[in-house]
Amino acid sequence: ESEAPDLVCEFDSVQGIVDALTSVRWKRHQDAVVELSEHGIVIIVEDRGCIQAKVYLQSELFIKYRFRSQGRPRFGVSLGLLVDSISIFSVPGRPNNIELIYPGSDMQLLLRSLDSRGACIYAEIRTRIPDTVSSDYNFEHAGSTPLSFTVKSAALKEVIDDLEWPGSSIEIKLQPTPPSVIFRGEGHGDLQIELGYYANMDLLIAFSCEHQVSHRYKCKFLRATTSNIPISVLRDNRGSKVSMGKDGMLKVQHLLSMGKQLHSHVDSVGNQQPSRIAYIEFFLKPE
Repeated sequence: ESEAPDLVCEFDSVQGIVDALTSVRWKRHQDAVVELSEHGIVIIVEDRGCIQAKVYLQSELFIKYRFRSQGRPRFGVSLGLLVDSISIFSVPGRPNNIELIYPGSDMQLLLRSLDSRGACIYAEIRTRIPDTVSSDYNFEHAGSTPLSFTVKSAALKEVIDDLEWPGSSIEIKLQPTPPSVIFRGEGHGDLQIELGYYANMDLLIAFSCEHQVSHRYKCKFLRATTSNIPISVLRDNRGSKVSMGKDGMLKVQHLLSMGKQLHSHVDSVGNQQPSRIAYIEFFLKPE
C-alpha cells in the first residue's frame, strides 16, 4: 500500500487563487517555492538580493484540508505553469471544486476537478528540488513605534505608476509633522507626490511615524508590489499597508477576498470573520 500524500485539499475559489498568485508574478519566467504545513500553503517568489514576495493561503480558505506530514515539505515549481494550470479549472458563472494532492507517485503536484457535471479536468505539474529561500528578508521594526501607513490600493498603484521612469528609483519619505507620506521619483525629470494624512484621509487610512525617515527603492521592484494587484482589490477599495523596517526594508501587504466564509469563524476577540482572506506580502530592500 502506497503512503498517504502529505497534503490533500479541496478549494472552490479558483479565480481567487489565480489572482493571488498572479499578484506576485512580476516577470515572465519565475520560479516559486511552495511550502506546506498544517496552517496552510505559502508560495514564495524572489529576485535575489532585491525583492521577495509571499502568498499565504491559510487552511481556512479550503473546503477540505488534510495535512499528514511530520515536517514542512517544500517543492519548486514554475510560477507561470502553476498559474496557467489552475486557470484551466476556472468555469465562468459557476463554482468548480478542485482537489489538490501532493506528492503524486513521481513527486508531482496533482489537480483535478470534482464537478460531476461534464468532463473531469485533470492536471499533473512536474515539481523540482526547491531553491534555497533567502533568509535575509526577515522584517524587523526600526524602533518601538512602527513606521507604517495604510493607503487605498488603487491610489498606491497610481502613485507608483505615475513616478516610473526606466531605470529610475523612488524615494519614500515619512514625516510626523505634518503627518504625511512623500513619494519622489527621479529619472528623465523630477516628480513628487505628497499624501497628507489630514488632507487625504479618504486615501491615507492610517499613519504611524514618530520621526522623519526616507529610503530609496528601485522603481521596477517597487512597481512589482502593485503592478498585478487584482481588479477585485481595486474595485473593493481595499487598503494596502506599507511598513518601513530596520535598515530600510520595505514591507507591502495586500488582502485579497476569496469569497464568503465557508464555516462560521470567530476570532480571538469574538468578531465573526466576514470572508476568507489571502494575504500577499512583498519585502523590498532599499538601494
